[in-house]
Formats: sequence, C-alpha cells, structure tokens
Amino acid sequence: MSGGIDSSITALLLLEQGYDVVGVTLQLWSSEEIQSGCCSTKAVDDARCFAEKIGVPHYVVDVREAFKNCVVRNFVDEYMNARTPNPCVVCNPNVKWKSLLEKADELGCDKIATGHYAQISESNGKFFVTRGIDLSKDQSYVMWNLSQQQLARTVFPLGKYKKSEIREIAQKYGFEELVQKSESQEICFIPDDDYRGFLKTYVPDYETIVRKGDFLSMDGKKLGTHEGFPFYTIGQRKGLGIALGVPAYVQSVDKESNTIKIGYRDDLLASQLEVSNVRFSKYDSFENIKNITVKIRYNTQPAPCMIEKLTEDRYRVTFENPVWAVTPGQSAVFYDGDDLLAGGIIEK
Repeated sequence: MSGGIDSSITALLLLEQGYDVVGVTLQLWSSEEIQSGCCSTKAVDDARCFAEKIGVPHYVVDVREAFKNCVVRNFVDEYMNARTPNPCVVCNPNVKWKSLLEKADELGCDKIATGHYAQISESNGKFFVTRGIDLSKDQSYVMWNLSQQQLARTVFPLGKYKKSEIREIAQKYGFEELVQKSESQEICFIPDDDYRGFLKTYVPDYETIVRKGDFLSMDGKKLGTHEGFPFYTIGQRKGLGIALGVPAYVQSVDKESNTIKIGYRDDLLASQLEVSNVRFSKYDSFENIKNITVKIRYNTQPAPCMIEKLTEDRYRVTFENPVWAVTPGQSAVFYDGDDLLAGGIIEK
C-alpha cells in the first residue's frame, strides 16, 4: 500500500471478494525533500490511516538499504555510463516483490497484491503478465523481469478495471481525498524530477568525472557546449541550452569522447536494435510465435517486429516500420497479442 488511490482501492476490492487482507507499505527512501509519491513519509502515514479505516492490519517494512544498493546504484551507474535506466524494472523483482513475498511468508499469506494495471494469466503451467483492460494505464511493460515464482503468487485486482471505475469506487465509499490526490509521474526517489542534481550529490568526485564537452552535428561539426554527458538522453529535446533555429534532438551520447550528437527528429528513426538479458515469460523462446510486437518505452504502442538470436541471451530485433529513439538502458518488452512474452535490456 503506497497511500495512493490504486493500492488503497486494491485492498478494498480484495476485502469485498472475501480475502483476509493485510496491508504492507515498503519504506524505500527517506528524504525531507520528497513531499509526495510513494517514497514520502506522508505516503506511509496515508497508507496506515487507510488500512485503519477499512479495518485491516498494517505493517511498514524498511527496505531502504536494499533499495539504495540495488535500484539507486543501478540508476547512477547507468547514467554514468551514458545509458538511460528504468528504475521500476530493477526495483520490482529485486526489492518490491522480494520484500513483499518475504513479509507474506512471515505473516502466513498465500498471495501478494499490488495496485498495478495489469493481469496475471496462466497457461501450460507458465505464469505471465497480460495487459490491463485500461490500455492507457497498462503497466505490464515494467513487469517483464518478474520470475515465475513471483508471478505465481501475485494478483492484480485492478487489471480488469479502467482508472475511471477505480475513481468511482473510491467516491462510492466516500474516499474523496483519494480521488483528489495527484499522481506523480516522476522518479519516486528524486524530488522535482531533478535527476541532474541527484547525480551531482550522489556520485563521489562528480566534478572530476563529469566535465563540459562538445555538442556535435551528425557530420561531426561543433555546435556548442554541453554540461556533462550524464545530463542527456537519446531523444531529449528540452534543456539542451542550444538554439539551432529548428527543433534539435539528442542522437547519441559518447562517454569516451565526452561528445553528444544532436540532429533532427527523423534522424532518430531506427529499423533495428539489440537486446540482452532476455527473460521469457509466456513461452521459453521466440520460435514459432507469429505476430510478435515490442515496446521500447513505457508510453509507446507495441510495434510489429522480427527477432534473430545472436547469442544465448542476445537478440537482434528488426521492426516492420522504423521506430523512434531507441535508447540503451531502457527495456524492450515483447508481446504475443496482449500477453507479455519476454523482455530485456536495450543495448544499441
């Protein structure tokens, strides 16, 4: 329970369905600067109060050390290696699900439930994630790294609901404050979404590692000066601090030469990518599966593709139509219809 509307109504729905419900809030991060979102002290208090209102026990589990060593460490390392991380993909299996299942075992609970908009399916003894009914809120993209053991013990009550219906349920039961709560789209442990400031304070010897460098055109001409390679990600348009008279986008970030190439939007169209660390879910391989689609970031539509195996866990993905802004460090998530087939990390 994060204190927000989705996890709160999840608990309420489970009570309605006859489950014996226990509320658990994970304390992931502590910072006086964070006033909202799941990492704030207020979120823990809100979750505790809601659990009390609906009459369920509530526990707070301190996972700050694990979150820092796993999720935050990966976040920093990826940016410092000129890649763009996805913290949720790292956090879900290694911190959230791991900690929740450990607490569930301690309390004698069979299943865990979260307020994600996704569904769990099973076929031939394999568990996999299916996209939520509300495709505008679907969160299956960040679930690809969950193990079979984790999926087998997970339920997603909100997967069969639209967000508007969840708001209606909250209003029906008189929880108007939940409906009015704003939803943060920022990285949960970074106040004001200022990841640049976060890197500056978190990375030892930052000033000696990160230096200003050159913005280059696609043909290698100097266009200006950037503030440091970790501050930029492929496809970025805002915050470049350079005026070319036309919209300019980051095309590539080179740590070794400390240069960043910028160009036009269409320069970012790509017909291929390579993906590593692939974890399969619905099936054990891509073989004999027709009409595979792939998402290369959270807020895009799945794109038709073909897949070629390069090594044991590395694959080349060729798109039916070019896609925009392939970004190393992000996830490529593969679907068989609405069913999550597999996922991996984009390398190039």
